[in-house]
Order: sequence, then C-alpha cells, then structure tokens
Amino acid sequence: MFGISFSELLLVGLVALLVLGPERLPGAARTAGLWIGRLKRSFNAIKQEVEREIGADEIRRQLHNEHILSLEQEARKILSPVQEPAKPVEPVAEHSIAPAVEPTPAAPTPTAPTEPAPTPVASPAPHDPTLPPRAP
Repeated sequence: MFGISFSELLLVGLVALLVLGPERLPGAARTAGLWIGRLKRSFNAIKQEVEREIGADEIRRQLHNEHILSLEQEARKILSPVQEPAKPVEPVAEHSIAPAVEPTPAAPTPTAPTEPAPTPVASPAPHDPTLPPRAP
C-alpha cells in the first residue's frame, strides 16, 4: 500500500523500543493499533457513503432520463397525424347475411279489422293481516 517493506517496519519497531522503553511499548502498540483500526473503519464508511451517493445519483439520473423519454414518446403519439383516414361504414347486414331459403310468394290473406287485445286486469293483492282493513 505505502511501499513499506519488512525491514523498514523492523527499523521503526527498534526505534520505538529505544524511545519508549520496554514498559510503555506494548501499551503504545495497542493504542496505535486501535487508532489505525478506527481510521480504516472511518475511511471505509466514507468510501461506502460516497459510492452509495454516486449510485443513488446515477439511479436518479437514469430515472429522470427514462421519465423524459416516456414523456417525449407520449408527446409524439399525441402530436403525430393519423396515418389512415377513417373509412366509411358500410351496412354489413345486407351483404353478409344471405337468405337460407328462397322466399316463395305467399298467398294473400284476407285482412280483417283487428280489435286491440284486451289488457289484463290486475288481481287485487292479498290483504296483509297486520294492516288495517281496506275500504271497499
């Protein structure tokens, strides 16, 4: 990562032993390890947050572009002229239904004056015993 070899790490350890002494060296190494771990975790957290933001921005940009494209397509559909003019409607019943049997001339029937059919008289509804009696 930084290009530090084993011999350079050994040299740093010897200098630390001479400067700090054998009593304080284990505590200093533990503290240095904790600080290095905290720095690594914070750098990784910042890196993940930046990647998440970049990914979120990318997704937002994609969604925005797709929305603009869909609006543009809808506008083209609305504004484009109709390709085929409407055809006149022809009566279908006359041409498509052929008579199954040849019509034969029927004998003329005498026309008699017809009377209108008598209208049925509604029968009175049965009387409900819970209601008061009806007037005749």
